[in-house]
Amino acid sequence: MEHTTSSPGNYAAAQQKVPARRTAKIMLSAGVGHFIEWFDFGLYGTLAAIIASNFFVSSDPAVGLLKSFAVFGSGFLMRPLGGLFFGSMGDRLGRRKVLVTVIVITSISTFIMGILPTWQQAGIVAPILLVLTRLLQGFAAGGESSGVITYLAESAPPHRRATLTCWSENFSFMAFVCGSGLVLMLTHWLGESTMNDWGWRIPFLLAAPLGLGGLYMRRNMEDSEEFHKLKASGKLEKSPLRKSLSTSMNALLFCTGFVVVKAVSSWVLQSFMPGYLSTHLHYSRTDSYLITTLGLLSVAICMPLTGYLSDLWGRRPLMLMGCGGFILFTWPAMLLMSQGSVGASIAAMSLLGVFVAMFNGGCGAAMVELFPTAIRYGSIAIAYNLTVAVFGGVTPFASAGLISLTGDPLSPAWYVMGTALISFIVVWIAKETAGKVLD
Repeated sequence: MEHTTSSPGNYAAAQQKVPARRTAKIMLSAGVGHFIEWFDFGLYGTLAAIIASNFFVSSDPAVGLLKSFAVFGSGFLMRPLGGLFFGSMGDRLGRRKVLVTVIVITSISTFIMGILPTWQQAGIVAPILLVLTRLLQGFAAGGESSGVITYLAESAPPHRRATLTCWSENFSFMAFVCGSGLVLMLTHWLGESTMNDWGWRIPFLLAAPLGLGGLYMRRNMEDSEEFHKLKASGKLEKSPLRKSLSTSMNALLFCTGFVVVKAVSSWVLQSFMPGYLSTHLHYSRTDSYLITTLGLLSVAICMPLTGYLSDLWGRRPLMLMGCGGFILFTWPAMLLMSQGSVGASIAAMSLLGVFVAMFNGGCGAAMVELFPTAIRYGSIAIAYNLTVAVFGGVTPFASAGLISLTGDPLSPAWYVMGTALISFIVVWIAKETAGKVLD
């Protein structure tokens, strides 16, 4: 990670190239689509406990939840393949075209999930169809986050790169908040019995109108300034993935190390916690969704501030503070949740959310600054999606498995703390890149 700072002249020029109105349009065009993408993809994790009772037959709710988390993880198995496919396409054809394609695929697969037959209606066919739709979702997701991070960073002035890039994370967590909040309201209005019977389908069916809105926004996007320059220069890479593997292996390893705790912490809060709180800590479904929703909201509220601070202080300080927070406070936070107090659990979840925001505030820009424009999309897609598949996708399953294996409801804390230590070491070794000229 070579540190190259921009001069004040470069900053001024960048500001002239990206006026405030255009910056806002760029952020909304990419961000609204990102919101819809992660609203769709994250619903499964939020509804994992209900999906377990509808698609898997088991007398033990914990076993059914474990099976549901296994299907959740199956979607992540396709993300590296999607990253390889869409990452290469994004470097060769442009960021916009890929981002349009992935939102269409995700919205269709999510809508299909909402009309699937249950185990009671179709037997073994039901979970098979569930896995197939989840795999399709995962394939499309492989091109989403790396594309939006790349697009936003390439459209931002150097001194505001983290501020703008962190909005990709902010929109995704706002999507998780809205998804969790919608499930909370439906559960409150319909009751747990009706929600378990057919109400769970409603959030998935919303993928159709939301997808059309996202498609409209992304079709009207312009490609990033950096990609336009690269294309005009005639220096597009014909084989960007091969180029990345042959010239940027160190950068790929750093990017992988960054993503370890990013993936685990995000999916612990969004996907593991709702089922964990209701199944293992015996909160009501309504209370579980309330705790999760407010915990995710803390991330969305803090993210703009941590992105700003990353541009002010650098990437490493924010990322190290986030990792350190997880190492020191994950176990105490989960202990607090186990006391049975909704208020204490909200405080514990919100504390973990602050650490998520700290790390993510600097992480997106740090990943972008590792690679040149010609191979940036595909390089981030490779490292990001392989790491998310290995660590993030198995997080709910591994966490639930640890509880079954040890009998200790606090054991998932050690998984989060261990992954945070890995990322802490990688960030500590890495050099600062804030203010770096991308090419």
